[in-house]
Amino acid sequence: MSTNTILLLLLSLVIAAGLSFYQYLYKVKNKSRTVLFLTFLRFLSLFTILILLINPIISRKTYETTKTPLPIVVDNSQSIAELKQDNIAKELSQKLSDNTKLKDKYDVQLYNFDDNFYSGKPLDFKGKQSNIHKVAQNLKQLFRNQNFPIVLLSDGNQTIGNDYVYSFPQNNQVYPLILGDTTSFLDLKINQLNVNKYAFLKNKFPVEVFLQYNGSKAINANFSIQQGNSVLYKQTISFSSNKKSQQISVLLNANRVGVQTFKAVISSSENEKNKYNNSKNFAVEIIDERSEIALISAINHPDLGAIKRAIESNVQRKVTLVNPKQIKLLQDYNVLILYQPTGDFKSIFEQNKKLQINTFIITGLNTDFNLLNQNQDQIQFEMSGQSEDFTAQFNSQFNSFALDNIGFEQFPPLENPFGRFVIKGNVTTLLESQIRNIKTENPLLAFAENGRKRNAFLFGENIWKWRVESHVKTKSFEQFDVFIDKTIQFLASNSAKKSLIVTHESFYNSGESIEISAQYFNKNYEFEENALLTIQLKNKKTNVSKIYDFLKGSGEYKVNLEGFEAGNYSFTVKENNSKASYSSNFEILDFEIEKQAINPDVARLNQLATNTNGRVFYPTQVDKLIDELLKKESFPAIQKEIIKKSPLIDWIWLLIILAISLATEWFTRKYNGML
Repeated sequence: MSTNTILLLLLSLVIAAGLSFYQYLYKVKNKSRTVLFLTFLRFLSLFTILILLINPIISRKTYETTKTPLPIVVDNSQSIAELKQDNIAKELSQKLSDNTKLKDKYDVQLYNFDDNFYSGKPLDFKGKQSNIHKVAQNLKQLFRNQNFPIVLLSDGNQTIGNDYVYSFPQNNQVYPLILGDTTSFLDLKINQLNVNKYAFLKNKFPVEVFLQYNGSKAINANFSIQQGNSVLYKQTISFSSNKKSQQISVLLNANRVGVQTFKAVISSSENEKNKYNNSKNFAVEIIDERSEIALISAINHPDLGAIKRAIESNVQRKVTLVNPKQIKLLQDYNVLILYQPTGDFKSIFEQNKKLQINTFIITGLNTDFNLLNQNQDQIQFEMSGQSEDFTAQFNSQFNSFALDNIGFEQFPPLENPFGRFVIKGNVTTLLESQIRNIKTENPLLAFAENGRKRNAFLFGENIWKWRVESHVKTKSFEQFDVFIDKTIQFLASNSAKKSLIVTHESFYNSGESIEISAQYFNKNYEFEENALLTIQLKNKKTNVSKIYDFLKGSGEYKVNLEGFEAGNYSFTVKENNSKASYSSNFEILDFEIEKQAINPDVARLNQLATNTNGRVFYPTQVDKLIDELLKKESFPAIQKEIIKKSPLIDWIWLLIILAISLATEWFTRKYNGML
């Protein structure tokens, strides 16, 4: 309380006493007990009112002791049960969390983890993956800017996430309590297998396999890759105490379209404790996306070479550069690129009226626009003889296919005759044209659809400059080539726009979260915010079906499926209002990563303890761990001084006293006839 407040309270005391004396005692001869009682009541009322007007702040000090947190984190993944350490883990965590001395020194908190981090979840050791890195992340969030020890009960075999050895801050001492038998057993293992998810028909696709041996004597092992009952590749591998790992690279043939499942196997005549890690299933989806493109031109131009190179950057595309007078069979091609059509293209247009091959028309200063007006009805041209330079403006609302803005606005202008375009068909614009940063009403790059027929229009020559400019900015042709490839991909596909688009993989590993996303569009091909999407999933072997609802996200709907056993599944996604549906299949491969290890990863847990100034312990040393934690003086309890300030006007009892004193004074005066 400040000096000013104390002086005001003393002054209030004098004023209240003076006024009470003046009213009841000044020049009063009969100073009875009643008068003195009334004087006291008046003094109490006046003094209370003055105190409320001054409203002094009352401060109170309290002390609070905050203990250092001690998180005890238990590995709840399937590998603990596979190592037969589940009961031991429960007993150890219970012993640590119930220890009264630890509770006196620390704020003991029990957590567990698998691929996520949990508080209060019962231990069941059914987690499909282990993510120790996520433990570090969550503890950082829970106990920010605090130094505390961590007890980690785990085998150290992480299957997902960043390297946990460097995830924990150095000021948080980690004490790994290692679960599992550290005795070394002879073991052959497929440590890692790398393969692309997709391959193209009639091509070869690479498979990279890393084999690991744990043992001391020299052995020979047989490695093979199988598909069904067929052995596609076989090799004898030698291991010894000095040669404990091997890398094998294999090229397999992509002979059949669809999801092809394979099995990599390593075996030997030795007796192994764990043979589950001797094989690994993998799958590759073989797709047939080959496209034959005819690039037809009656003139020579640098654009032709740039377009050909950009398209053929995709090995599934083959471009044939041909003169319109020399081409004979259009049906040999999937897409026709008509570069600056002239009168020589008349026969091309006539043949294509019957064949209905998708076309990409590129105009320029040599284009015969009257011929275009006669042979297509999607855009009509009213052109002048004057040429003009047109720059591009990217249309972010374009939705015929997904494409990022690769900096079209900064590309050099394209040259084309000046004129007016009349849009007559179903045309969407990807790039709008500008003249010296002033928008025109004409597109620069547009796409048209009429049923299953698709066309693209680029209005301007010198696109070769775009490819060069893209390389100057990014040191690569990739962005420009992808832009051209997506244009060709749009034209090479004859499928009409679908109202329901579903995105999913063709296969998943068991234990993985299966995420399927979907988009539903209304009749105007706008994303429908209020769609009701469900998925019906069926196991082809057991015929058991389950139905799930999609949840709306940002621009899409998603469903996450978990807990499904390995096998083949069919599914149907349905929009319940419009009855639009999509059906497909996927396969869950039999591969449980938590069954791969036969020993705890002692080396990495030791490194984690060293990095954080902690120490490794084993289940038989749990009492030593408790003693270590109790002796630690670097984690003392912190006593905090808490000062609570409250204004006197908040005291309800002061108001009650004021009301009682005023009421008592009134009734006393009334009773004694003094009113």
